[in-house]
Amino acid sequence: MSDHLKRLNAPESWHIPRKTEKFITKTSPGPHNANAIPIAVWLREQMHYASNMKEVKQILIQKDIIINGKPCRNPRMGIGIFDIISIPRIGKHYRILRDKKGRHKTIEIDAEAAKSRLAKVRNKTTVPGGKVQLNLRFGANVLADNTYKPGDSVVLSLEPENRFAILDHFPFAVGNMAMVIGGKHSGKVARIVGIEKVPGSVPNRVILEDQSSTRFETIDDYIYMVGREKPALTEWGIEE
Repeated sequence: MSDHLKRLNAPESWHIPRKTEKFITKTSPGPHNANAIPIAVWLREQMHYASNMKEVKQILIQKDIIINGKPCRNPRMGIGIFDIISIPRIGKHYRILRDKKGRHKTIEIDAEAAKSRLAKVRNKTTVPGGKVQLNLRFGANVLADNTYKPGDSVVLSLEPENRFAILDHFPFAVGNMAMVIGGKHSGKVARIVGIEKVPGSVPNRVILEDQSSTRFETIDDYIYMVGREKPALTEWGIEE
């Protein structure tokens, strides 16, 4: 299988020039979904820390790129929403978000904010020994108690001595703050005012209200809990 795909076929969320060259690096299987952007593309096309794949590999082999608290060595590794990328050599830290057009957006954050990341609980399973395992949207699994439910968000520590320990919890519930990560309302941060269960395989509907008291609707697959009375993160850098 090829390591490249045509630029014209790359996901819109990558937000890259289409006609400069014919091919671009393809994301390897792993975290997030098909829209995850390879770290090589992020370094070259978005941040301009490298000008070609040779430079990307030199940066990675020196363990200069830390993704969610762990050095990245694979140039095709996918990154996605709420991933934390740190570059200790230059003292830079970034969070990946979504803008109102559904594209990946990189926000610079400080070192303190880079010590934890937000993660959505996709589902949970019971593992041998009766322990509950949370399966998270970005591919990681963590052991926890039965307090957490699918759709909730948890704040995970990224510090080496306590990596992926749960620091906080934002339930998927009416009254709490959510970010929309897909559809025509992508990028908006609003309060959930209603959750409508839909029978069958059709996604449940979620009604939200933004700061201007305007209500809109989306599906629960596009909901990412980000706080209770107010968003827990302040470095949005996007329009609410």
